[in-house]
Amino acid sequence: MSDPTRPPAPKIIAVTNQKGGVGKTTTTINLGAALAELGFKVLLVDLDPQGNASTGLGIGAEHRKYTTYDLLLDEVPLSKVVLTTDVERLLIAPATTDLSSADIELVSNEKRSFLLHDALRQIEIDAFALDYVLIDCPPSLNLLTVNAMVAADTVLVPLQSEFFALEGLSQLMLSVREVRQTANPKLRIEGIVLTMYDKRNNLSRMVEQDARDNLGDLVFETVIPRNVRVSEAPSFALPVLEYDTASLGAKAYRALARELAKRGSATSK
Repeated sequence: MSDPTRPPAPKIIAVTNQKGGVGKTTTTINLGAALAELGFKVLLVDLDPQGNASTGLGIGAEHRKYTTYDLLLDEVPLSKVVLTTDVERLLIAPATTDLSSADIELVSNEKRSFLLHDALRQIEIDAFALDYVLIDCPPSLNLLTVNAMVAADTVLVPLQSEFFALEGLSQLMLSVREVRQTANPKLRIEGIVLTMYDKRNNLSRMVEQDARDNLGDLVFETVIPRNVRVSEAPSFALPVLEYDTASLGAKAYRALARELAKRGSATSK
């Protein structure tokens, strides 16, 4: 039962696809930056052992004293894990390769699927006054991804505009259904966002048509183009919105943020 004395909880979105190389981390970083640009306060939770979201936002390994590993396995308070970034209103709970052993260590924990859920509902999260929490999941359906789904209100799926793109989606949908039936009955699909889209390419258009025919309104109107600026931005530890604010990629992520905010209950500030 919710506590009426606490402020409204942030909307928690797990960004996930068990297939790697689909633009998952790129989408998490840039959607977070675009939501922050709209005036929302956003926390990015790096749950990928590769820690690319942390690196992509300029958080060097030497600054990651406490990470999401500590948050989950050692119950370190959220206030010690969360760091500011160079993007105003965008915070991050960073990750390191320590997370790669979390699956094995979590197996013996009775609450193994609820650790992130509980961590993101600590009373001290109220002090951050968050509107959104975006969880960057690992590219696999493991215990970390299950933790993200149990903690989340919704799931956002980046879908690469390439052959076989829809094949792995059915397994992900089954995993969402299983989590809904066993641990998080309120979990729903936020939407599918097409990434690495090339409008000059017949295959991209075919994948889009296939996705919209099969998934209807679940597919965001906004598509993320294949754009060199989006690919370059992480090497400068910047979201594309700051690396090249006028690029097609930056414009697309701004459009996605507006569409997401319009779909949800949050109000632009």
